[in-house]
Amino acid sequence: MGSQTSSSIRLHISIFAAGLIAISGCDRQEPPNETTNLVNVDTATEAVFVPSVVTEPDIPSDIQHDSWARLPLPNRASLDNDGQRAFDTIINPDSRYADGPRGPIAMWLYSPAMAEHIFPASTYLRFGTDKDQRLTELAILATAREVRSQYEWSAHEPLALDAGLEAEIIELIKHRRPLDAPLPGLDDTERLIVQFARELVSEERLSAETFTRAQELLGNRGVMDLTGLIGYYNFVNLTLKTFDVQLAPGRTRLLPNFWTQSAP
Repeated sequence: MGSQTSSSIRLHISIFAAGLIAISGCDRQEPPNETTNLVNVDTATEAVFVPSVVTEPDIPSDIQHDSWARLPLPNRASLDNDGQRAFDTIINPDSRYADGPRGPIAMWLYSPAMAEHIFPASTYLRFGTDKDQRLTELAILATAREVRSQYEWSAHEPLALDAGLEAEIIELIKHRRPLDAPLPGLDDTERLIVQFARELVSEERLSAETFTRAQELLGNRGVMDLTGLIGYYNFVNLTLKTFDVQLAPGRTRLLPNFWTQSAP
């Protein structure tokens, strides 16, 4: 009996001692990791991002391989007269889709009447406004970044470069850097367009300050055209998301996947 009591006392002492050690360990604080606490998430993303090529295994199983979307390419022969007229409005030797429907435009043709109305508006917003093509592509990239659209960004980054948009400005938009950086080509109008897109897409409303500045730099028509362009690419993004339109294998992803990272 004495031996059992002694063993029990030793066991309780051991447990008590272990508890003291654990409490001591909790009280002993490690120095904070200042680097982790201060690093901006976008800066961390920027440091590790490398463009990657889309491969066949990247494509979801429900995607059609003729359209790289959830629905196959629309067949003109299967459309009624109104549908064929809409098809021919978009797909013809003089259009930018002379080689056939692709991407989100192909999905529009499942509603031919809608496509017939929206396509001329898209052509006006991209090519028929008073903004030069460099500024148009700037607005498109700023919108694509705010909605985190890999497809839109990867399609338009090369177009923006071809239109003369500086690579430094593209990187600023891609990583959502502040707009006060002294970069070549980043003047008042460029800053305004990026800020306008950021607020319009990601904030509750456009601020009075940004609206007034846009009026000063673009005029009332320019404000409406810029709003229409940003709105149009939001609509394109919703089409891409609904039909899960994919970049085809062999294409390069040029935007970090901000959907899988805690980035703004």
